Amino acid sequence: MDGFLFPLVLTVHILVGAAVIGLVLLQHGKGADMGAAFGSGASGSLFGASGSANFLSRVTAVLATLFFLTSLGLSYMATTSRVQAPTSVMEQVKTQPAAPVEPAPAQPAAGGDSKAREIPK
Repeated sequence: MDGFLFPLVLTVHILVGAAVIGLVLLQHGKGADMGAAFGSGASGSLFGASGSANFLSRVTAVLATLFFLTSLGLSYMATTSRVQAPTSVMEQVKTQPAAPVEPAPAQPAAGGDSKAREIPK
């Protein structure tokens, strides 16, 4: 079951994280209405002037709670997994016995039957 649950929770975690980022970017800052009071823009939005802050902040709070819960779930699943991870990269390498090395063929001596004397100088 761990093989099915971990990718599912991870997918939900990523989607909720992206939704939280999007909702935070959609919201107005605390000083956003100050500029509208002096005529630099309209403070109204899709949900109304005051309703948007309440609706978006509540949805953001719910998604942030879900994000923290999925974070805790992922950390729990990662620490209680049954797969023993190697502690070193060298433990992953499968070693094989070395093949015997054949000695190099013996080189003929420079004297005797060597053709080196026939080369013109």
